[in-house]
This record gives sequence, structure tokens and C-alpha cells, in this order.
Amino acid sequence: MPEASSLLDRLARQLQQREQAGTRRRLPPAPAAALVDFASNDYLGLSRHPALRAAVQQAVAGEQAGLGSTGARLLTGNSAAAEALEARIAALHAAEAALLFTSGYAANHGFFAAVPQRADVILYDEASHASVKDGIRGSFATAYGFRHNDGADLRRRLAGLPLPAGASVFVAVEAVYSMGGDQAPLRELAAICQDCGAHLVVDEAHSVGVYGPQGAGLVAELGLQAQVLARVVTFGKALGGQGAAVVGPALLRDYLLNFSRPFIYTTALPAYTVAALQAAYELLPSLDAERQLLRSRAAYLAGQLATLPGAEAPAGPGVIQPLRLPQLSSAQVRAVAARVQQAGFDVRAIVPPTVPAGQQCLRIIVHSFNSESDIDGLVSALRAALA
Repeated sequence: MPEASSLLDRLARQLQQREQAGTRRRLPPAPAAALVDFASNDYLGLSRHPALRAAVQQAVAGEQAGLGSTGARLLTGNSAAAEALEARIAALHAAEAALLFTSGYAANHGFFAAVPQRADVILYDEASHASVKDGIRGSFATAYGFRHNDGADLRRRLAGLPLPAGASVFVAVEAVYSMGGDQAPLRELAAICQDCGAHLVVDEAHSVGVYGPQGAGLVAELGLQAQVLARVVTFGKALGGQGAAVVGPALLRDYLLNFSRPFIYTTALPAYTVAALQAAYELLPSLDAERQLLRSRAAYLAGQLATLPGAEAPAGPGVIQPLRLPQLSSAQVRAVAARVQQAGFDVRAIVPPTVPAGQQCLRIIVHSFNSESDIDGLVSALRAALA
């Protein structure tokens, strides 16, 4: 039997390879409170909203409330509050039902590892999140990638599929892509899926709260609810909380409850998290002014980033704006981020393997609480760091 030291030596070599390539991951230091936030996914500032804070305090102070949920939903972790939250989520997203998961990763993994069967096929956008790809790896279905946001490539692949009788096809996309910040052409993709009899599944992690009536997401903004089998909505971004839900037909909810292992075998969200999410969903319909301000700030940021020499600014004014620095190595991009942080602005470097080689960037995220003067200061710091 190999000695434990040989295993540790192998792990050390693999870490050293990443160190030499400038791609080794480390936990970042906790950001200083004084830094202006251009890094978090807290698009609307709900993580600091007093209504969410009050909801958590009330839940914790409840006479019968424990700090933990004590078990999985199918054992001791279910509650009337969790079921009420699912009903509220389904109503806001105009779906029959919703099922809570502990994270967006668990929701994506839980759907794709459970719903597609052995004879089925999954076509996924090549820029899909790791949680989708990992869920696909856990499935018995056959899977193929298609070129990012390329409807023609998707249609070509759908036309050439040799499907046995009774097999289903699933198409996995994100409404807004977490690294590029660009939107999927959902109208086109939905029409292609309808033409070809495929089931469209949309990850709305970065669009819920930001787009759509009452913040219901990009699918709702485009009126495509009836053409999408399932949406994954996550709460760690614009909702300011934790967890996720799969929304769709009631039958899908019941199926996932029975067959999705990340749901079945995971401890449920605690009462204080459920309470905070209830408060966030109660707030969402009233945040149109914040959503409009967020879009205005995103447009202003995009215009300012376009003035930076030697950097590739994003094409559109999304809330996620990757500033690509192709002439710099991963280590140099990290050094630029560090200099900008020293100037008082929290931005983060994104380097391979999180993104493909050559696509290292600064991932800049704008929020409704960022002022134009904040943005001007950030761009000035970037200009100095890149000089």
C-alpha cells in the first residue's frame, strides 16, 4: 500500500504547479470596512437592509426557535415558514411551485443529476456555471456543450441528435452569466427549444431581483415563463441571503423532493435564514427605484471603463463588468487588484482555472448603493494601477 507521504507529495506538487502558473487559490483577507464595494453580488444592498436584520432577530428570539433546523426537510427540518416561503417564491415568479435548496450549487446539481435520465441528452452553454457541469457529470444522460450564446450552434446540435423513442432533451443556460456579465438570448433560445421539442432550464442567479416585474428575473421580463421548464433562483446575490429554489411545475417539485440527492440528504435552511428570505421577497416588489438606479449606475460604469487604455471593457452595461487585461499575466492581474484595493476600492481578480486561459480579468460589480463619485474614484484608481 502506498505511503501517506507519497499522496501528500503529489498534492504538494499539484499546488506548486498552480503556484508557478499564478493560479493557486487562497482565501482572501476579510475586506476592510472602509473599502467601497465593487466585488460583492449584493446588487441591491439587501444584505444590510434593516427589514432583513429585523426578521432574523425576530426569528432568533422566537420562544420555540432553535438556531439550527435540526435535520433535512424530509426528516425534522421542514416548517410552515419554509412552505410559506416556497409559496411566495412560486407566486412572484409565476410558477406552480418552488422547492428550497441550501445553495445555488446544490439546486443546479440537484436538478441535473436527478431529472435527465440515461437515454436523455443535455445541451449546455459552454460558459455555464460549474454547478451545472458538476450536476451533469452526476447524471446518466449524454451531454454536449454548445458555443456560448450561439443559437445557430444550438439548433445545429439539436437537429443532429440521434434520440431513442421517449427520450428528452434539456438545454441549460444562465440568464446572466456570472463571469462575463452578458445575457443569454433567451427569446431566441426559447423559440429554438420550442421548435425542437427541448426543455429549457434557466439559471437566474444573477438576474433575480435585478430584472423583471417585481424583480422576478429575466425570464419574467421577457414573458417566457410558459416556455421554460425550470428556473433556478438563488438568494445569495440580489436577495442578500443564502440558499436557492427550483421553480417550475408542481410535478417537478414533487419529483425533486423524491429523487434529488442534494435536497434529500442536506440539512434544511435554518429558521432565521427562511425569515430573512421572506423579508427579502416582501421587499422585492417595492424596489423598482433601486433597480432603475442600478441600471443607471451600470451604464455610467461601462462608459467610464471604456476610457481606460490597454484594457478590454465590457460590451454592455450589465451589473457584472469584467475588465479584461489580456496583456497581463494572472499574477499581474492580481497585483493590479491589490493596488486598487489599497486605493480604497474592493475589486477582485478572476484568473484561470475559474475562467479560460487568456481571459483573466478584474470582475467589477456595480450596486444600487454605488454613487457616480464612487465610480469615478474606482476608474481613477484603475488608471493609476494600470499605468
